[in-house]
Amino acid sequence: MIVLVLNCGSSSIKYQLLDMASVDEPIVKAIGVVERIGLPEGILTHKPEGGGKYKFTEPIPNHEVGINLILDALVSRAHGVIEDVSDIQAVGHRVAHGGEYFTKSVIIDEKVKDRIGKLSDLAPLHNPAHLAGINSMEKLLPEVPQVAVFDTSFHQTMPPESFLYAIPYEYYTKHKVRRYGFHGTSHKYVAEKACEFLGLDMNNSKIVTCHLGNGASIAAILNGKSFDTSMGFTPVEGLIMGTRVGNLDAGALLYLMEKENLDVNGINDLINKRSGMLGISGISSDMRDIEDEAWNKKNERATLALNMYHLRVKRYIGAFAAEIGGIDALVFTGGVGENGPESREEICNGLEFMGVAFDKDANDGVRGKATLLSKPESRVKVAIIPTNEEKVIAADTVKVINSRK
Repeated sequence: MIVLVLNCGSSSIKYQLLDMASVDEPIVKAIGVVERIGLPEGILTHKPEGGGKYKFTEPIPNHEVGINLILDALVSRAHGVIEDVSDIQAVGHRVAHGGEYFTKSVIIDEKVKDRIGKLSDLAPLHNPAHLAGINSMEKLLPEVPQVAVFDTSFHQTMPPESFLYAIPYEYYTKHKVRRYGFHGTSHKYVAEKACEFLGLDMNNSKIVTCHLGNGASIAAILNGKSFDTSMGFTPVEGLIMGTRVGNLDAGALLYLMEKENLDVNGINDLINKRSGMLGISGISSDMRDIEDEAWNKKNERATLALNMYHLRVKRYIGAFAAEIGGIDALVFTGGVGENGPESREEICNGLEFMGVAFDKDANDGVRGKATLLSKPESRVKVAIIPTNEEKVIAADTVKVINSRK
C-alpha cells in the first residue's frame, strides 16, 4: 500500500510517501518538509528515494499552498517518485486535537470532519490546516481512504490528577474542559525508540521526552504510558513556542483585554500568533533567526528570548521527574531538540543534581541523528532521538484500513 502522510505543524508541513508492503520495514519513497509558512520566504525541501535533495524557495502563505507544492513535487518529471497522484492508495493525516471524541485513529468521513472542525477553536493553528488538506485530497482522490491520527490519543492514559484543572468540576462534565496534550504521536515514537537505543524496558521506565520545535511540548512517560504533559486544553499552554505564549496567568489576560480593549478574537490572536519567541524577541518565530541575532549581533531581546525558552524547558523537566518519581532517560526531539546543540547544552546545564552528566563533546555540532549525550557515569541517560511521526501515522493508517476488510 502506498501511503502519503501529511503532518502539519503551526509553521511547517512534514511529509513522507511510504510503500507499506511491510509495516515493520516500510520503504520511504520520498520525504520532505515545507518550512517558514507565513514568513516572507518559504522553503520546500524534497528528497526522493535514492536521489539528492531538491530545494525550492518561494512565498508559502498558508498550509494549503504548501500541500499543493508537495503534490507537485511527488509527480514531477524531474524529481517525482510516482506517475500520478492516483498512485497514492491511502492518506494518513496527523490531526492535532481529537478532544474526547477520538481515543484512537479513525477513517475520515463527514462525521469525523465535522468533529475535527468543531475542535478547531481548541487548535486554531492546526485543525483548520488539517481540514484543508483532507478536503483537498478528497477532491483530488475521492476514492482513496483517508485516516486521521490524533495527537491527543497517546495522552488519554493521563490520570485525572494530571488532566483536570482546578475549576468547578461541572465544567469538565459539561464542556470537557481538561488537559488533552499534543504531539502524542511523536512522544510515543521517540520514547519507544529511546528505549531500544538505550537498552531500557519501555514497560518499566521513567522517561521525559522533549519535543522542541516551533510548537513545543514535554511529556512524562511512566512505564510506557503518558502520565503528564505540558500542553493543555489547547496547544497554547506549556512551553514558550514560536508564536504561542505558553503558561500565562489568566488574570494577566483579563487585564490585557481591558487595557488594550481586546475582544475574544483579539486575545486569541495575541496568545496564538503574536506571543512566544516572536513576541519576546520582536524578530521572528524561527529559532534560527533568533539565535543569529543573539549570538552574532548581540541582540539583547533575542538573548532574553533564548534564556526564557531554556529556563521553561528545564522547569518542566524537573517538575515531571518529581511527578513520576525520578527519571531514567531525558530525550530530545523535534526541530530544535534534534538540531540545536546549544539549546540542548543550556537546558541540561544545572541538571547535575538529578544525575545528569552531560557530555558536551558528544553533543557538539550533532544534528538530526540518534546520539547518546550523557557520559558513562550519568545516572540519567540523555539522548537525541529523531522523531518519525510519519511512520507511526502510516502504520496506523494501514492498520485502520485493513481492519475494515
